[in-house]
Amino acid sequence: MSQLFHIHPENPQKRLIHQACEIIRRGGLIVYPTDSGYALGCHIGDKGAMDKIRRIRQLDDDHNFTLVCRDLSELSLYSRVNNAVFRMIKAHTPGAYTFILPATKEVPRRLQHPKRKTIGLRVPDNTIALALLEELNEPLMSSTMILPDEDMPMTDAEDIIDALGKQVDLVIDGGFCGAEPTTVVEFIDDMPEVIRVGLGYASPFEG
Repeated sequence: MSQLFHIHPENPQKRLIHQACEIIRRGGLIVYPTDSGYALGCHIGDKGAMDKIRRIRQLDDDHNFTLVCRDLSELSLYSRVNNAVFRMIKAHTPGAYTFILPATKEVPRRLQHPKRKTIGLRVPDNTIALALLEELNEPLMSSTMILPDEDMPMTDAEDIIDALGKQVDLVIDGGFCGAEPTTVVEFIDDMPEVIRVGLGYASPFEG
């Protein structure tokens, strides 16, 4: 069975955050809380863990993986954006948005959309997620914890362990953290297009 860590949603225990990050660094796959439900996360360079995410969620090759970042300081490393796009994204982070952006060469090709060469980036507004990212000192490769044939993220850590069993190495129970996925905004030729309406307000990105 997966390990289960109960981490305080407002004052995360540093010892458990450190242990969780060691699991990630060793190639482990974790389930962790965000501001829009639970998510699967692994080390950015780990192909084996990414393949596990694909199997769990039954994802095809066109799926956009997301790099979950602690702040926007990592934005220019992994994506190409002009000043206007950066200001628009900055005004809505941290928050329940995923931004689909042109990827730089720093993004492993397997993480990019195979045709459009894009990558999802987001900064969550969740204390546990941000503590993990601070300890890791790099983004988490991530995908929302939505099982096949379901439309909404799973919300209960015990249910996630029951559903996944040994398919993940760690589940972090941070309490209820919402059940609505992020709003997804893709920037095409520096213009925003709302791909999915979720928890984040879509109106700032609609024409």
